[in-house]
Amino acid sequence: MHYFTDAWHILTNINEHLEQWVGLYGTQIHVVLALVIFCETGLVVMPFLPGDSLLFAAGALTAGSGETLSLGLLWVVLPLAAILGDNLNYWIGRALGPKVFRRPNSAIFKPETLRKTQAFYGRHGRKTILLARFIPLMRTFAPFVAGVGRMDYGRFLLYSILGAFLWVITCTSAGHFFGQIPVVKANFELIVAGIVVVSILMPLIGWWRARRGDS
Repeated sequence: MHYFTDAWHILTNINEHLEQWVGLYGTQIHVVLALVIFCETGLVVMPFLPGDSLLFAAGALTAGSGETLSLGLLWVVLPLAAILGDNLNYWIGRALGPKVFRRPNSAIFKPETLRKTQAFYGRHGRKTILLARFIPLMRTFAPFVAGVGRMDYGRFLLYSILGAFLWVITCTSAGHFFGQIPVVKANFELIVAGIVVVSILMPLIGWWRARRGDS
């Protein structure tokens, strides 16, 4: 329980933590941020790490940290970290998929599920990889499932690259241009918490609507 409480505290006070990290690591903060983004997108067991909120907070600090934190450098380093994370996740899924989905009597990991996954990514894989960038949890799991479903790698890589740059540039730019507005700065923690909540609610609302449509 304390683990999740600490994680939520970091998410909702990420601006304070980032300011401390900038003071501690200096320009090496770019490497620290890249490592967090790589783990959040590349390790399927770490979907709880901050993504959108971290990018927004980093963008906000580029407007007030002098030359220590560079918006232009974030636009290069963080997309590359996200792309590398996606690729690691994809190839882990591709390697594990055939081994995991060999249990005909399993309720979840059965060959039929694998075939459905492959068919889904064959039809909707490009849109899924692109849009999943902006949705927590899905951002972590989509590349893994794409690997399990053996989505065409060239197609996966193209939309992984497009999604990474679009995601990082959009979120950091929003932080850079709006994070220093007095009302935003005074309520930064609430706004970041709102970003987290809205990001989580979006896939839940989509799932609920889809379920209503099926019923």
